[in-house]
Amino acid sequence: MRFTTTLILALIGTCAIAQQPTLTKAEKQVLQTLEQRSGHYADVAHQIWDWAELGFAEDRSTELLQKQLREAGFQVETGVAGMPTAFVATYGSGKPVVAYLAEFDALPGMSQAAAPDREAIIPQAPGHACGHHLFGTGSVAAAIAVKDWLQATGSQGTIRLYGTPAEEGGGGKVFMVREGLFDDVDAVLTWHPSSANSAGAGSSLAIISAKFRFKGIAAHAAAGPWRGRSALDGVEAMNDMVNMMREHVTPDTRIHYAITNGSQAPNIVPAEAEVYYIVRHPDMPEVRSIFERVVKCAKGAAMGTETEVEYEVIAGYFNILPNETLARVMDQNLRTVGGVTYTPEERAFAEKIMTTYDAGKLTPDSAAAIQPFKVVERGGAASSDVGDISWVVPTASMGAATWVPGTVAHSWQAVAAGGTGIGPKGMMVAAKTMTLSAIQLFKNPATTVKAKEELLRRRGENFTYRSLVGDRTPPLDFMSQADPRQK
Repeated sequence: MRFTTTLILALIGTCAIAQQPTLTKAEKQVLQTLEQRSGHYADVAHQIWDWAELGFAEDRSTELLQKQLREAGFQVETGVAGMPTAFVATYGSGKPVVAYLAEFDALPGMSQAAAPDREAIIPQAPGHACGHHLFGTGSVAAAIAVKDWLQATGSQGTIRLYGTPAEEGGGGKVFMVREGLFDDVDAVLTWHPSSANSAGAGSSLAIISAKFRFKGIAAHAAAGPWRGRSALDGVEAMNDMVNMMREHVTPDTRIHYAITNGSQAPNIVPAEAEVYYIVRHPDMPEVRSIFERVVKCAKGAAMGTETEVEYEVIAGYFNILPNETLARVMDQNLRTVGGVTYTPEERAFAEKIMTTYDAGKLTPDSAAAIQPFKVVERGGAASSDVGDISWVVPTASMGAATWVPGTVAHSWQAVAAGGTGIGPKGMMVAAKTMTLSAIQLFKNPATTVKAKEELLRRRGENFTYRSLVGDRTPPLDFMSQADPRQK
C-alpha cells in the first residue's frame, strides 16, 4: 500500500528550501507556494502511480495532468501530432518561450507495492519503474509556479508544457518535433527521476527499434513437420546471426531483443513469430548502419528457413545534444534548492531496500548531496526521445533523488520508492529547480540567445532535422498486448 496523504504531507515538509539571499521576494513566494501544494502534487503523482498506464494508453493520467493546468489558467490543446494522449499547455505571450516536458507512461511487467521487498501488486502488470508519474507531475507543478510568477510580476514571456506520451519505446516526442511543435521554443528545461541530484550537460545513445515478423507454413510437428516452415526458426536464425555480429560492431554498440511471439504450442510448426529489436550507439549515422546490418540478418534468416519476413520500425531517437549554457543555469538553481533529507521512517525504508542491491559506499544521506557538474559530450547509459528535441531547441535536463541512493532505473526498487513519500520529495526538488531556472531565463533572455548559439555550434552547419522513424505514424498499439489487466 502507498503512504496516506497526511503522512506524505508530513514527510515532504522535511525537504527544506535553501533560500539564498539572491532570491527575490516573488521567487521566494513561488517556492513557498510549491511547498504548500506539495501534498496535492504528491496525491496527483501517486494516483498516476496507481494507474500505471502504458504508452499511448495513458488516458486517465494525461487527463489528470491536463486538469491541473486548465484549472491554473493554461490553454490546453489535446491530441497533438496524431497521439490522443499528447497535449500542449500554454500560458503567457511573447518571447522568450520556455518549455517543460511531462512524461507519464509506465513500463510493462513492473508491478510493485510501495514496500522494501519484492511484492507485485498484480503479477506481470505495469509499474512506474522509470518514475514518469513523478516526471509528469513535477513538470506540471513547475509550469504552474512559473505561471504564478509571470502573473505576479507582469513579466513578458510564454511558459509551455508538452505532455509527451510513450517515452518507453513509442517515442512520442519524435512525432511532436516532426510536426514542428517546438519550432518557436527558445529553451527546453526538463528532468528525470533518479537516485541522485545532478544537473550536468549530458548526452545519450541514439536508438532505432523495430519488430521483425516472420511468416511460415503451419503443420503438425510430429505427423508432417516436413510440410511446414517454422516462423520461429526464422526468428531464432536471425537472433543467432545478430549474436555472431556482436563481435564485429564497435564497442559502444548495444543490441537487445525480445521474442514477443514465439508460438503457443510445441506440437504445431508455427506459421507466425515476432522478435522486437533495439539498436543503440552514441552516433546517429552508426546506429543507422548497424540497424541495416540487423535487417540483413533478418532477410538472410528468412531465406535460409524458407520463410518470409517484414519489419516495422517502432521508434528512433537522436542522441541528446548537450547544452552547457542551460545546464549551468539548472545546476546553479539545483544547488540553491538543495537535495533530499529523509525522516527516520524513510531512512529505515532506505536502509532495508539498499540491502537488495549493491549500493557500494552510498548511504541514505547520499540523497542530500548535489553531484559535481560534468559535461558529457558523447555517449551515455540510456536513450530518450528528448534527444530529437535537443537537436532543434537548446535543451537541459536534471536528475532528482526520487529513488533511494544506488537504485537503478527500470527496477522494482524504483517502483517501490516512487510509491512512498520519498518519490515526491525528489519530485519537488526538480519542480523548484526548474521553476527558478525558467524564471532566470525570463529575467535574462540573453541566456537563451547564448544557448542557441551553442546549439548551432554543436550540431554543425547544414543540419536539417530528419527523424529516424521516417514518415511512419505514431505506433499507437505497440504496447497493446503488454497489460494483463486489459485481457
